[in-house]
Amino acid sequence: MNVFRKRSVADFKEATEHSGLRKQLTAFDIAALGIGSVIGTGIFVATGQGAQLAGPAVTISYIVAAITSALCALTYAELATMFPVAGSTYSYTYVAFGEIIAWLIGWNLILEYTVVAAAIASGWSSTLVGIFEAYNIHLPAMLIKSPLAGGIVDLPAVLVVAFLTWLLYIGVSESAKVNNIIVIIKVAVILVFIFIGATHINPVNYHPFAPYGTKGIMSAAAIIFFAYIGFDAVSTAAEETKDPKRDIPLGLTICMIVIIILYISVSLVLTGMVPFKDIDVSNALPASLARIGVNWGSALVGVGAIVGMISSLLVTIYGQVRIFMVMARDGLIPKSFAAVSQKHGTPAKCTIITGALTAAIGGLLPLTVLMDLCNIGTLSAFIVVSIGVIVLRRTMPEIERKFRCPGVPFTPILTVFFCFYLMYSLPGVTWIRFAVWTIVGISIYFLYGMRHSTLNKESIQESKIKF
Repeated sequence: MNVFRKRSVADFKEATEHSGLRKQLTAFDIAALGIGSVIGTGIFVATGQGAQLAGPAVTISYIVAAITSALCALTYAELATMFPVAGSTYSYTYVAFGEIIAWLIGWNLILEYTVVAAAIASGWSSTLVGIFEAYNIHLPAMLIKSPLAGGIVDLPAVLVVAFLTWLLYIGVSESAKVNNIIVIIKVAVILVFIFIGATHINPVNYHPFAPYGTKGIMSAAAIIFFAYIGFDAVSTAAEETKDPKRDIPLGLTICMIVIIILYISVSLVLTGMVPFKDIDVSNALPASLARIGVNWGSALVGVGAIVGMISSLLVTIYGQVRIFMVMARDGLIPKSFAAVSQKHGTPAKCTIITGALTAAIGGLLPLTVLMDLCNIGTLSAFIVVSIGVIVLRRTMPEIERKFRCPGVPFTPILTVFFCFYLMYSLPGVTWIRFAVWTIVGISIYFLYGMRHSTLNKESIQESKIKF
């Protein structure tokens, strides 16, 4: 069997025409999906964790992560206009490198999206608990902590995933409307934090600026890259976008500009307000305002964080569901998972399975473990996408590209370098977990995916016809 067999553009076109998904999203919806996904736990929680590793220089860490993300977004925009399908990196890889590489990327995307969603749910829970405790409301420890943190289950994380799974089940249009409203609210709340915090900056807090040197800055960048993960979820919405070749690049551009400005501003203000060693890692922004006596601002930002992270979780689960659906459509996992509900126009089985898996991981694993895992899976996918742009420029020069990544091959090569460097900066135990995950994925492919692949069945049929 040929494990490097490839999908064609015609295959994608046929699949999208008969997918049953409804094309309802606009460029504004796409930008809001990206902002909704990216601005969440990363800005409300990960900023404090990054500051512990890099000190005030966490701002530099955010810039490094932002450059990497912006370069990745350029490559994504080109491929999304070439292949406007729901599978994101998985689908692009199927065309450029063949089935087994596509499977591995899809497997890593499962790690990315599911673990990111679980991490957001865990971060949402810790922020909610932090707000409750600020008002002397103490929830039972066994119901707000994972087993590895001394509890039984993180129940708030499980409940919020269950609610959003139901929302995604009933329809993408309804989900997009809820997301748009939440995005407006949380961007407004973050701007309030920036404006209040900027008036309480103490320059003394910036010294020493980089107490742990370059190593600390890059270690923080590798961890808080988690904060930027999610913009690639935009490309998974391609099949449900009215004009994907125009709206996807435009939405991605708006999304990246907004999030880079907000992240850098928040990290600069936060480390100027509070000595980096005193930042509350689990409740960074609200706690910093409470520390300087702005209690109303602390309450407002706390509520904004709770509401804001919901949209991040919503979009991340959405992205995972669509990738599951496309992999099932290709036969690499059971095809029944790809069935679209006639009533709601959504992949019902994939949605329920994704929600259940996310709830289980978010309820049972602590946030720090989740952040490292999702970063390495994402960075590996970004590397393949960047190489794919170079390969497809040579192998498919005739395909229409509404958006062309500038500076090819240098921009993709630079992207690969940044991604590899961030992966290198992750803890060794994360690499071990990633290796185990990859071995499990390869095993599943050879035991199931290779034989049940749609391309494999098509090749068998063609052989029978010939003979």
